[in-house]
Amino acid sequence: MKEAEFDKFADEYRALHADNIWMSGEDPEYFAEYKVIDIVTELERANMLAHKALDFGAGIGYSVPYFARHLPDTRLTCLDVSRKSLDVGVARYGAAAEFKHFDGEQIPYDDDTFDVALASCVFHHIPTEQHVPLLAEIRRVLAPGGQLLIYEHNPLNPLTRHAVNTCEFDEHATLIRAPEMERRAREAGFTTTDVRYRVFFPRALSRLRALEAKLTRCPLGAQYYVAARKSV
Repeated sequence: MKEAEFDKFADEYRALHADNIWMSGEDPEYFAEYKVIDIVTELERANMLAHKALDFGAGIGYSVPYFARHLPDTRLTCLDVSRKSLDVGVARYGAAAEFKHFDGEQIPYDDDTFDVALASCVFHHIPTEQHVPLLAEIRRVLAPGGQLLIYEHNPLNPLTRHAVNTCEFDEHATLIRAPEMERRAREAGFTTTDVRYRVFFPRALSRLRALEAKLTRCPLGAQYYVAARKSV
């Protein structure tokens, strides 16, 4: 994980992201919020409360307002290798979250610190050989029973592939199929994992989004997440 590579996009990240997803008809905030809503759903499914949450690879902190909205009692830590991105996040959100620098290898927190973790479209930027060690590091800082949601772009979706192939920010990205991401989570020590596909309809067809809850096993969504749980 190269800090300089992410630093150079810190100031213009939103504009690049917005241009890249124009076909969806949505803005970057839509994609940030739906993931936090999914976290709430997963916590409810597991009958869990989250007192502390980790946003792994948080960038400038897009998730911050949505944790505040949907999980107001949860203390959020935004972790990233890019100091410049973290500075932007601090300037924008202040004390609404803790912004912490990360050396790309070891998460600077004790074992069992967090109840839930989010990795939002981060791992396709990370060299493959680092995936399992980093997933194991996230598992280490999760409390027993803690959950990790790993979101990634779905390479089986042609619009997703086009968006990634034309995005300057994703120049060195390597897309990961959901079964492979799930396998890596299990290699890292997560004993309970599940895959759910997301984002099937653009804004123009938003009336159909109520159907998405029944499509989570259909491997054609623009994104997917692996829900991984640390054993109790």
